[in-house]
Amino acid sequence: MTKKVKIGSVAFGGQAELAFIAGPCVIESKSQVEETAAALKEMSDRLSYGLVFKASFDKANRSSSSSFRGPGFKKGLEILARVREKYDLPIISDIHEIWQVEPAAKVLDAIQIPAFLARQTDLLIAAARCGRPVNVKKGQFMAPEDMAGVAAKMEDQVNFGGLMFCERGASFGYHNLVVDMRAFPIMAGIGWPVIFDVTHSVQLPAITGSSSGGERRFVPTLARAAVAAGVDGLFLETHPDPDRALCDGPNQWPLSNLEELLSSLSTIDRLNFREQRDLL
Repeated sequence: MTKKVKIGSVAFGGQAELAFIAGPCVIESKSQVEETAAALKEMSDRLSYGLVFKASFDKANRSSSSSFRGPGFKKGLEILARVREKYDLPIISDIHEIWQVEPAAKVLDAIQIPAFLARQTDLLIAAARCGRPVNVKKGQFMAPEDMAGVAAKMEDQVNFGGLMFCERGASFGYHNLVVDMRAFPIMAGIGWPVIFDVTHSVQLPAITGSSSGGERRFVPTLARAAVAAGVDGLFLETHPDPDRALCDGPNQWPLSNLEELLSSLSTIDRLNFREQRDLL
């Protein structure tokens, strides 16, 4: 059984039921973020789902230098702070540089480390010392057991606020990712909650040369499989109109279809979570 980590009032791991991290890939505008946050808040309150809101203030890892990156650090944090206050949702966002950790931790309830930065020792240590839980995405180039090294770098730091491991697929040749379901129990064996980033796992990285594609239709299939395997949480990027999204549209899930998907995943979790968590 994994340790329990709390992001705001939302618990991940231990004997807690499945919880969700959801929101748009990137902050496109204040109105887009608030529309999504309002819908997610209403959904989580009505259906009693634990939900943490996610949106990026800067997508530093883009296929092209001309790709939309977001409003930037200062403006993005201001928008996220407003969402946190107005909708009473815990907030998580990703940081890319050490100097961002301290000011981000004053606004966010949890810090996220992007997959390509999962081996950056100084960044991991700085995040571990900020007093907030840290969600570390496993690099597409890393084996699940490699996350034990991530934990070792972070667990003994002053003010360590807890850790979660996030699976987002492994590189399979060029422009493709696969999800190895064995990764979930392997990472759970290290002791921290395991999150599955289902929408990035259906991404086709840089498939067009200047942008990434995705196979959104496989989101429900992979999500159900991961929940049946006993993950502690699901990470899903969602958008009111994914086909017009400014980042990762092909793999974001439509906001209007999200409730049906979350309901099916929660049903699977409630049927098997005690037995499965004991097996992991």
